[in-house]
Amino acid sequence: MTTLLLVRHGLTELTGPVLAGWTPALGLDDRGRAQARAVGARLAPVPLAALVSSPLDRCLQTAGEIAAASGAAARPAGIEVDERFGEVRYGDWTGRPLKELAKEPLWRVVQAHPSAAVFPGADGEGLADAQNRAVAAVRSWNARVAAEHGANAVYAVCTHGDIIKAIVADALGLHLDQFQRIQADPASVTAIRYTELRPFVVRLNDNGGDVAGLVPPPDTGSDTGSDTGDAAAEGDAPVGGGA
Repeated sequence: MTTLLLVRHGLTELTGPVLAGWTPALGLDDRGRAQARAVGARLAPVPLAALVSSPLDRCLQTAGEIAAASGAAARPAGIEVDERFGEVRYGDWTGRPLKELAKEPLWRVVQAHPSAAVFPGADGEGLADAQNRAVAAVRSWNARVAAEHGANAVYAVCTHGDIIKAIVADALGLHLDQFQRIQADPASVTAIRYTELRPFVVRLNDNGGDVAGLVPPPDTGSDTGSDTGDAAAEGDAPVGGGA
């Protein structure tokens, strides 16, 4: 049951009023650096089998704080960059104020029918294409981490708000057109446990609190990985909600 921790990067000077996208050399501001240090400290008790990041500076800096807090010994490979976790390519919308973009006809499509939204410009990307690449990356990392570190391993990916929402929508079995109902705040943690039967969204947009529940259980030699009893197979949901 590989567990994925999705961490959104901390705040930048553009986060909120401007659609940053792939704006080059955009790092965390003072607030974002404090957020990154805080989320790193929160996740320090969780042994991470891998730490993966979008190639954009704001994610790399956030991942760097997580790495510094947890210690490099647990991850000999250090921070691994995967462009598939990069921000949506917003094309000509990149760098424009959101209040200005809200007047564009495409804005309503992004809000109500995002699966049909393709951003304008030579490097513009469709939201469906962004979801496909991100989910494909999750699948490949799940397989790699499980093969190298065991089925109960936990790994973290530092990425972007719309990418996190798209991955969560897939895990929940939601059509992409519902992904705007999901929220991923800066420096929040979302946890998804993947099993052969189904994913479980363990935490969503978590901004504080204890992380003991994310620490993988000790290896007991059981194939089920379940604490619901011998009759329950891995991936079974606890009837009644569980203890």
